[in-house]
Amino acid sequence: MGNSMLVPLNDSKTSQGVINFLLNMSLCTDARLTLIHIFRKPSSGEALMGKKFMAEMPARLEKMLLDTKERLMAEKGFDPANITVELVDKGYASASEGIIDYFQQGDFDMVVIGRKQMSKSEEFVLGDISAKLIRSLTKASILVVKTG
Repeated sequence: MGNSMLVPLNDSKTSQGVINFLLNMSLCTDARLTLIHIFRKPSSGEALMGKKFMAEMPARLEKMLLDTKERLMAEKGFDPANITVELVDKGYASASEGIIDYFQQGDFDMVVIGRKQMSKSEEFVLGDISAKLIRSLTKASILVVKTG
């Protein structure tokens, strides 16, 4: 196994922090990166956003992943063959379940995940994906990028 990183992203400020971290980090440009977005089962709140918004979401997220790939190639010199982009639409109950499942099915050395600052009550209600990954992927390296 070489240097292979799984990088789950969405269209949040936290994911932008992860992307900026990767662009500023000294990485071997021969490392393999897999940029993914995990789709969860839609919540009732998301359903209220409207069918048009939900229908446009995959295209918007795919564009974000492809733009990230382009930036990594242009700004860091990555070989396009070493960057995979994938939308995972199995409809997991949570993003953490999807990331864990995808990681276990693949050949990865590390997960790079963002984490925003949350209060204890927010963390209790919303959960903490990075903590779930650390507990579940015991034989993996987890790089948690803290963002504002």
